[in-house]
Amino acid sequence: MPVLRPLHSGWTVRAADPAPIDGPLAANVPGCVHTDLLAAGAIPDPFLDDNEERLHWIGRTAWVYETAFDADGLAGDRIDLVAEGLDTVSTVTLNGTEVGRTANMHRGYRFDVTGLIRPAGNTLSVRFDSAYDYAEAVRDAVGPRPNAYPEPFQYIRKMACNFGWDWGPTVVTAGIWQPIGLHAWSTARLARVRPLVSADRVEVHVDLERTELLADPHRTEFPADPHRTELLADPHRTEFLADPHRTEFPADPHRTADRPLTVTVSVAGVAASVEVLPGATSVVVTVEVPGARRWWPRGHGEPHRYELSVTLYGAGKLDQWTRQIGFRTVELDTAADADGSRFVLRVNGEPVFVRGVNWIPDDAFVTRVDRERYAARIGQAVAAGVNYLRVWGGGRYESEDFYDLADSLGVLVGQDFPFACAAYPEEEPIAGEVAAEAREQVVRLMPHPSLVMWVGNNENIWGFHDWGWPEQLQGRTWGEGYYLRLLPRIVADLDPTRPYWPGSPYSGDATLHPNDPAHGTMHIWDVWNTHDYRHYGTYRPRFVAEFGFQAPPAFATLRRAVSDEPLTPHSPGVAHHQKAIGGNDKLARGLQGHFPAPDSFDDWHWATQLNQARAIAFGIEHFRSLKPLCMGTIVWQLNDNWPVTSWAAVDGDGRRKPLWFALRRVYSERLVTIQPRDGAPAIVAVNDTDRPWTARLEVRRLTFDGARRAKAVIELAVPAGGAATVPLPPELATPEHPAAELIVADGDGERALWCFAEDVDLAYPRPEAEVTARRADGGVELVVTARTLLRDLAVFPDRVDPAATVDRQLLTLLPGESVTLRVRGTDVTDPAVWSAAPVLRTANDLVTR
Repeated sequence: MPVLRPLHSGWTVRAADPAPIDGPLAANVPGCVHTDLLAAGAIPDPFLDDNEERLHWIGRTAWVYETAFDADGLAGDRIDLVAEGLDTVSTVTLNGTEVGRTANMHRGYRFDVTGLIRPAGNTLSVRFDSAYDYAEAVRDAVGPRPNAYPEPFQYIRKMACNFGWDWGPTVVTAGIWQPIGLHAWSTARLARVRPLVSADRVEVHVDLERTELLADPHRTEFPADPHRTELLADPHRTEFLADPHRTEFPADPHRTADRPLTVTVSVAGVAASVEVLPGATSVVVTVEVPGARRWWPRGHGEPHRYELSVTLYGAGKLDQWTRQIGFRTVELDTAADADGSRFVLRVNGEPVFVRGVNWIPDDAFVTRVDRERYAARIGQAVAAGVNYLRVWGGGRYESEDFYDLADSLGVLVGQDFPFACAAYPEEEPIAGEVAAEAREQVVRLMPHPSLVMWVGNNENIWGFHDWGWPEQLQGRTWGEGYYLRLLPRIVADLDPTRPYWPGSPYSGDATLHPNDPAHGTMHIWDVWNTHDYRHYGTYRPRFVAEFGFQAPPAFATLRRAVSDEPLTPHSPGVAHHQKAIGGNDKLARGLQGHFPAPDSFDDWHWATQLNQARAIAFGIEHFRSLKPLCMGTIVWQLNDNWPVTSWAAVDGDGRRKPLWFALRRVYSERLVTIQPRDGAPAIVAVNDTDRPWTARLEVRRLTFDGARRAKAVIELAVPAGGAATVPLPPELATPEHPAAELIVADGDGERALWCFAEDVDLAYPRPEAEVTARRADGGVELVVTARTLLRDLAVFPDRVDPAATVDRQLLTLLPGESVTLRVRGTDVTDPAVWSAAPVLRTANDLVTR
């Protein structure tokens, strides 16, 4: 078996250029220069106040990572240096000899160092040149192209949001960001394994690398296939492509290429073996598993998985590859219909309504996101009813931990190829890097059953159509060839088991506007940018892949990151942690017509967080009520990568904003909502489960003081995977005093509301509540009893203790009703602490102050 020896200890980092630090400093591998400098105390935390602004020099500096190691006991016909990820523009030197250069964060590299390794006293050096210098040189060579931000991120294959975004800091990183080590092997190795999995079989395509087929000892790829059309500029790329047209070498028992080899595949107790012909470098092994249990997404069944093992035998066991796979099928139904064309994801033949969130890198320094943090964040998504994560195209191809957790939880994943909000050049050196990374990442991720869709880019096709790009480009390339030709061909060649969609948004046909609501996927951003959130109700989309509304992070998160005294919406630190152009002005505009203008920071913080939750809940309830016309919503966004005012439901410190609690209600598998139909309110029940549902609801029209004006019991028979609508009778739908009445629908432990006017125009009573607190297991139990109507009751325990959390928010209580809230992370039981602003808030107090 091959020997894998990690090289993760003893590293140092120093600036190759003049820089305001002393060096060398201890370095972590995997890691990046920013976190190494931070750990050494050489820089302030870039996430606090406006420190980020004074640290941009790091991205314009060259850095050298170095370590010394021994290689005693490491033996094989070949010894390779394997670097799974180098960020980004690097020169790799071993014992004074350059072994390779890289310019792509999104791929791995393998360098043959057989003749350079010593038993002891080896020195490995990796120099990272400035990503800015490289990107700006490419821009100068191929010509400028438009993008959404004044940074050169589209001229280098690196995580785009490293260069800053409208929710993220500008921290252009460098470093050995993935594992690195030595791989010693003999005769042959498993170079690439591609399992094509269906409902009851797996077809495993195996490519081998043999030691004697490499005439150049420093060359790491097989002979190029002359039938390939895309260019591969980097001679150090690790991927090889077996040529089906090559002639096999004559058998020679003294050549390693001619020694007998066998590939054995086993899964679910079934095994099959195939002999590798002399000189051959690829085989296909098919295993039928007729009794395999399916992998199902959340809400449709269990996510069953099986271990798939691929073993290469020669004179003993030479190599082994093992992954967890799931037997399932996935299709994308885009057939034309009377309303345009569908966009329906089908898993195992069953349509799935996508209740999704957009995922960005969970930290601007991605090496700090470990499995525990992935589990926490994906767990928060699942707890909010999410069944789909869209990995956004300005970040990275997500990690094995991310995908393994999604597999195990039955969460569907759509992976964007990393292109976002810019015109990308299709010339070298970018074109070859794009092809190489796409082939590598498609193969790496294809064993994961959670991955159900590849998407070509984020907003680039839309940008070409609507953002004035043609005039700026003047005929230069912008990425169309990637999205419409190269990437779909790579996916079809390597992983035909999954659908590919050219962009987000995209309407399925180049003759259509890419953001046409009647076709494909769309993004809705006029609401945040220019319109009131009730404008969502004017759309009838087939699938909404992005829509969002901003709010500040939790108070404890903002207070940790910003030292302003006092805090105001426009104080320097708060303003720096708002990256969207005109963001705070848009927050203020978004409140108009809903709440009075806040007159304190605490009211601004609560009002904008509540308005975010209201806006997104309004949109989702409307879109879900259109089922099956609309078959998916993906909220922008689940998470943040630092403490910031943004569209996230979970902030940069992992705290849940009120939006998260709103998502948990409107992303329930079974939803009851009150929607306008023909000018009057109607009950709509939506059933995303595979079981019929009879929704029995008690519907009342009440005054704000709790007096009943009308009542009815309504039953809706909702088919599996369907929706049902019942208009409310006039006595329920018609108020006597619109400013002081509401409709309440209760059933199955859930409550749907309808008010006849916006909050600012409602005659809310001043909120009155009785709060009791007692210690309970792990924290405090609060009982809140309403003495008046309490609209959208929320308790913010981080105002009491930054470590504290609460289990429920945004509850509407009628006079006399009580609710029990469980707070963890604190033992404070003084009722006075819990019963007043800014800890206890309602919509009432924003209007009646």
